[in-house]
Amino acid sequence: MDIIKRRYLYFAISLLVIIPGGIALAVWGLPLAIDFTGGSVLEVQFDAGKAPQPAAVIALYNKLGVRDPEVQSSQNDVLVIRSKEIDETTKNTLVSDMGAQFASKVTVNSFDTVGPEMGSETTKNAALAVVAASVGILLYITYAFRNIANAFRYGVAAIIATIHDILVVLGTFALLGHFLGWEVDSLFLTALLTVIAFSVHDDVVVFDRIRENANTYRRVKYDQVVNYSIVQTMDRSINTQFTVMLTLLSLALFGGVTIHHFVVTLLIGVFSGTYSSVFNAAPILVVWQNQEWKTWFRRSEPKPAE
Repeated sequence: MDIIKRRYLYFAISLLVIIPGGIALAVWGLPLAIDFTGGSVLEVQFDAGKAPQPAAVIALYNKLGVRDPEVQSSQNDVLVIRSKEIDETTKNTLVSDMGAQFASKVTVNSFDTVGPEMGSETTKNAALAVVAASVGILLYITYAFRNIANAFRYGVAAIIATIHDILVVLGTFALLGHFLGWEVDSLFLTALLTVIAFSVHDDVVVFDRIRENANTYRRVKYDQVVNYSIVQTMDRSINTQFTVMLTLLSLALFGGVTIHHFVVTLLIGVFSGTYSSVFNAAPILVVWQNQEWKTWFRRSEPKPAE
């Protein structure tokens, strides 16, 4: 299997996956939950068959001066209401008014409030966490491969593959947020950092085999050494990640609503990380080794007539 020969095909596939998500990010942005924006989330449960229409709940919020709440219906007559920050007194008034107006017992399943300052701090810390993880990965891989030529390239290739996985996850969630109403919360950040770890783990496995084979087959072309190393580790990478994805798929289907978005994020990220470690990270080393960017925009010279 000659993966290196078709490397630009695999790069193109990555672009085709990333571009729609990138457009979604530019147009709609990420749907941030209150963890990042600040606000309150009230989850209430009504008696069977008595859950009101969202418009009626919005009217109650507006009556108390809380503008632009978002109401989502869930299973078992449960409503999830997101709004600007409200205090405990306002929450109790809302619950009381709901019970009286809709003639139903109203049970508060959960009530969370995050101030705008804390939301801003969470956003800042999230960005710093991703940057810190990327810098740490670059330094670690460069140090780990210090005994071979161009060790820095391995760290950069791993970072590029990781950025690929981050963009896939972010773009997918921009689409899911727009069409399905999913939101990015603190669990999403946890999942994203886990995806980065999985991606780098696979990259290191491939890079380590390249290092071993480069020392063993010194007279073989670098392209062939890299391709041979990918093929040698492919079964291990795919089989390992496939078992992880099977577990995540089971959790996504049967694990409950509270962890559903978190598990789906991991599932998307692990799949993307498996792809990028095999078809992106190592081929980037070959492109760098051959300095192929020098010929990307050069016209091919016509062959001389025989």
